[in-house]
Amino acid sequence: MVKLRLKRYGRKQRAVYRIVAIDVRSRREGRDLGKVGFYDPIKNQTHLNVPAILYFLEKGAQPTETVQDILKKAEVFKEFRPKLKGISN
Repeated sequence: MVKLRLKRYGRKQRAVYRIVAIDVRSRREGRDLGKVGFYDPIKNQTHLNVPAILYFLEKGAQPTETVQDILKKAEVFKEFRPKLKGISN
């Protein structure tokens, strides 16, 4: 199963995250299938590759709760809502 989840980067006390598509059996820093975004909680910045995110969601990838919240704030699910049953707005 593939998930969209956060992958930690940065230094101590200054973590930044990449949003990646990754197999659930891989560890957090493991090999990913594709990078689909970037999230900096300190500066509150988010950069998303929406076509790549929609591609992985169509293939059955499930976002984690944190990634799901980030995608909701960016309104990625507006056009994708009918296809996803488990995600509510």
